[in-house]
Amino acid sequence: MTAVVMAGGLGSRMRPLTYTIPKPLLPIGERPILEIILSQMRKAGFSRVFITTGYQAELVKSYFGNGSRFGIELEYTQEPEVLGTAGALFLLKGRIDEPFLVMNCDILTCLDLRKFYDSHVESSASMTVGAVSYEVQVPYGVLEIRDGDIKAIAEKPRTSHLIVAGIYVMNPEIFDITRPGKTDIPEVIEILIARGKKVAVCEIKERWIDVGKLSDYERANNEFKLWNDL
Repeated sequence: MTAVVMAGGLGSRMRPLTYTIPKPLLPIGERPILEIILSQMRKAGFSRVFITTGYQAELVKSYFGNGSRFGIELEYTQEPEVLGTAGALFLLKGRIDEPFLVMNCDILTCLDLRKFYDSHVESSASMTVGAVSYEVQVPYGVLEIRDGDIKAIAEKPRTSHLIVAGIYVMNPEIFDITRPGKTDIPEVIEILIARGKKVAVCEIKERWIDVGKLSDYERANNEFKLWNDL
């Protein structure tokens, strides 16, 4: 099975740490976050992984090499410019001919990647999007209005939404949607829906952290040592 790790971003929200270390090499505990992700993928049965690189790519390639040290076959692509959350997939056109897992390089989760992959294959969807529940609290009283009158007021209500978790399974047809230049995942999803394709969702209820900013990085290092699954 094949997987792709999207690791070409600048990591600008993680500065000043990423001025000298690319985000994929930032340590969580004693290992770089990308090494943790690759270990998960190998245990789930993914034997071939493409890493899309950009910023400080030479450091990533130097550390991971061809993957033999980690029991997995690694190949790389080089983004000539920042290509967004999906643009780098175009560089893989013609190199993958089966459903493949895609994961951002800053995601820590206890999700069973093999079950996630298998559920996509069984669903006949063109793409499966991993999603997590995210709560938002409105810091004000919210009015319920009918016919111009206030009928009720909810003080600082909380609402829950499913948000994109940075983990996907895609069919090779996705390469006909991505194109040279900057493209983001929402654009890909919208095009698939417009073409009448099935886009499935899988709610992730396992532990999940998006290590996208410094406060998340601190949280990840505090919590990860308590995780026994990875």
